[in-house]
Amino acid sequence: MSTTTLDATPGWTAPERRLLGAIGAAHALSHVHMLVFAPLFPLLHAELGVSYLELGLAITLFSIVSSITQPPVGFLVDRIGARRVLTAGLLLGGAAYGSFALGGGYGWMLAAAAFAGLANSVYHPADYALLNGGIAAPRMGRAFGLHTFSGYAGGAVAPSLMLGLAAVMGAQGAVGVAGLLAFAAAAAVWRACPVDVEAPKRAPGATRAALSPTILGLTGFFLLVGLSIGGMSSFGLAALVAQGVGLGMASAALTAFLAGSAGGVLLGGRLADKATRHGLVAAAGFAGAASCAALVALVPLPGMALVLVLGLCGICTGICMPSRDMMVRAAAPPGQSGAVFGMVSTGLNVSGIVSPLIFGWLMDSGAASSVFLVAAGFMAATALAALVPGWRAAR
Repeated sequence: MSTTTLDATPGWTAPERRLLGAIGAAHALSHVHMLVFAPLFPLLHAELGVSYLELGLAITLFSIVSSITQPPVGFLVDRIGARRVLTAGLLLGGAAYGSFALGGGYGWMLAAAAFAGLANSVYHPADYALLNGGIAAPRMGRAFGLHTFSGYAGGAVAPSLMLGLAAVMGAQGAVGVAGLLAFAAAAAVWRACPVDVEAPKRAPGATRAALSPTILGLTGFFLLVGLSIGGMSSFGLAALVAQGVGLGMASAALTAFLAGSAGGVLLGGRLADKATRHGLVAAAGFAGAASCAALVALVPLPGMALVLVLGLCGICTGICMPSRDMMVRAAAPPGQSGAVFGMVSTGLNVSGIVSPLIFGWLMDSGAASSVFLVAAGFMAATALAALVPGWRAAR
């Protein structure tokens, strides 16, 4: 079906639904695969006889490999097709975790983490390229929102899934099942996604276009997005407890933030389909989130007020995500969606490396309230960065 025909169709078509289902499953699994080892650290610490620092090295290795390889994988998506690359990534991730389940040992764990990091590099460039080519423009915002929501859902169920599997079949068995899930997702992607065709010849300077100041600016924007949200997600609970909030209430407040983010993404998808100035939507959302985070840092809030404010903060950040992706789509030259989304998403990977260092240092320094204040600062900077592409276009 041609793009013009898709745009004229009032509702979701059957191919669009199949594509969204397959891409959503793959993205959910990618977030499960990010958290395969971390929930099992207490078990692996005893079984492998290594320190927590050594276990943490596997997560760092995963992030570094993914960060380095994602830009070139984005170009590969445009060269040989997103369907092939996404399927290969799923198979590689499944084989990586399966190798640990079969081999065991700390060396196998590091090797599995490295290859899983390489597999993780395919998801954003391939997913967005497939959605960009297979979903009609009037429904693209909702498609991006559902894509992001599926990732949140995968991350939410991953700890319980891995611990539940480990209770039945041990840590290595749980990792093996996580690997098997990737093979099922690969089959779904291969069946549901549009068949790859020969990539068009790249125009002279195409690579430079994918590395233009606009794209590099969006990469910085994604970095700020990751820093804004990552610190609160990872250290928010510990920071609240350090400020005297009870563990149960702190857990409820963080859950409200995460649930608000997931719900806000679905609302943001609908808004992105109606809006024309996506940078303004993203700026307004992060400005609202910055205000909420600063309020938590500066004002002692009673229990339910804390839950409501952090829930609102999550909604504000979630609403921004589909508009964030629409900004990248608008900046991508024709035929270079994979390269551009691969480049800008590197900002998220880098934030995953930097954010724990910044916010962990704040906690170790006894500045727990600064976790929310620094997060608010990053959110305010993100709001300003969201306006830059619009300013550049106006000039």
